[in-house]
Amino acid sequence: MRFRAKIVDLACLNHFSRVINTIAKLAKTCTLRLTVSKLYFILSDKVANGGVTMWCELCQGNFFDEFQMEGVAAEHNEIYLELVPDNLSRALKTAQSAKAVKIKLTNKHCPCLRVAVELPSLSSSSRIVTHDIPVGIIPRKLWNDFREPSVPDFDVSIYLPVLKTMKSIVERMKNLSNSIVIEANLSGEMNLKIETDLVSVTTHFKDLGNPAWASEDGYQSSAQDRDLESMAEARIDIKKLQQLLAGQQVNPTKALCNIVSKRIVHFILLHEDVSLQYYIPALA
Repeated sequence: MRFRAKIVDLACLNHFSRVINTIAKLAKTCTLRLTVSKLYFILSDKVANGGVTMWCELCQGNFFDEFQMEGVAAEHNEIYLELVPDNLSRALKTAQSAKAVKIKLTNKHCPCLRVAVELPSLSSSSRIVTHDIPVGIIPRKLWNDFREPSVPDFDVSIYLPVLKTMKSIVERMKNLSNSIVIEANLSGEMNLKIETDLVSVTTHFKDLGNPAWASEDGYQSSAQDRDLESMAEARIDIKKLQQLLAGQQVNPTKALCNIVSKRIVHFILLHEDVSLQYYIPALA
C-alpha cells in the first residue's frame, strides 16, 4: 500500500485547505478513501443514534500536481484511512505561502500521513516543516460500511437560499430552541420554523426553484405526484444544521436540500470540483 501526492499551485493548495477546514468543522473523525482519481471524506454515524452522515468527493486532478497510489490489491486499488480532519487542517494552515506541499503515507512507529510543507526562505536552501498525522488503516472487510449513501426517495427537493443569509437566521434561532423545522414545497417555497412554548418564529423564502430529478428508469421520484403547494417537513437538531452552514468556507455553485417528511433532510452542496452531501436525521 503506497500513497504520495504533491501540490505546487498555491490556488489549489488554498482551495484544498478550505475544503479540509470545512470537513474538520463537520466531523471529529472521518474516513479518507483514496482511489486513483478521487479522494472521499466520509462520516457515517449510525443514523439510528441520531448521527449525521457526510460524503465529500474531490477529483484529485483538480488539486494535485502529482498523485500516485497503490491500493491494498490490484483488484481493490483503494486505501481507506481513519483520521482526525482537524489535524490535517492544522498542518495545512502552516502552508499558506508554501512553495509545495507533499503528502505521503508512512509507517515508522505507526501509520501516519506525513505532510511536508516547503516554505520559501531567503537563503538558497528551503525550509521544510513536516507534520506526522496518525491514521488508522481500515481493513478490506469493513469497506462496505463506507459506501456512498443513496439519495433518499424524497417528498420535496428545493434549492437553498443564499447560505450566508440562512446561516445568520439559524444562528439567531439557535438561541431560542434546540430544534428547527425545515419545510418546503414544489412551488419553490421554504420555511424555517422555531416553535417553543414561549415563542413561534418563522422565516419564509419564496421563488427558490425546485430541481428536476430523473431516476434511472426515466420516472421522477415520488415527489412528482405531490400537490405543488403542500409542505414536506422535518424537525432536525439546530446545532447540526448550524454546523453545516458555519463550516462552509467555499460558496457552492449549487446548494439544494431534499426532504423526506419526518425522516431526514439531505443537503447537497456542489462546487466545480467538490461535492458535499450531508444527511441530518429528523427528531422524533
